[in-house]
Amino acid sequence: MTAVKHIEEPLLKNLQTFVAFTRKRVGDPHLAEDVVQESLLKALRSDRKPAVHEDVIAWFYRILRRSIIDLYRRRDVRNRALERLQVDLPEQPTAATERVLCQCVKRLLSGLPEQYQDVLKQVDLDGVPLKEAASTLGLTTNNLAVRLHRARHRLRTELRRSCKVCSKHGCLDCTCKTPESAHAHRARN
Repeated sequence: MTAVKHIEEPLLKNLQTFVAFTRKRVGDPHLAEDVVQESLLKALRSDRKPAVHEDVIAWFYRILRRSIIDLYRRRDVRNRALERLQVDLPEQPTAATERVLCQCVKRLLSGLPEQYQDVLKQVDLDGVPLKEAASTLGLTTNNLAVRLHRARHRLRTELRRSCKVCSKHGCLDCTCKTPESAHAHRARN
């Protein structure tokens, strides 16, 4: 029996057992299949192959368990990053600060992709809670938080490009020359 056959045959014979084992641990049948497939690739690409007398199934279960642990670690890292993102998000502006916010925001908002406009309008301008906005937009809360972060970043970039110095100071009491204010200024003079 060749080294490859020594490994492949037992793995293929037990494929459904591996998927069932993984499904119990990850809870999602499709994800379980992906984890098993990824583990099979790791096993076949591994420099350390089991010896002919070594139990191939036990060897593969060690690889499979490590893959499941790695999956949970990646999930944990992603969830902690999303939690930090939600903590770092600025609070809603008060009515007093809203009156002095740069009017360029509304103008630049209309130039953003529609999906970003919707998120920013609902959460930042209308004050809709994340869970409620996510439900309205047909998104998960985590997906909405990521989209909101990207939308804010994009709007911030546009503000810096458009308003320059004013945007560095939070766009309060804006003095930048918007096309409308520049036109009004020329009309008065």
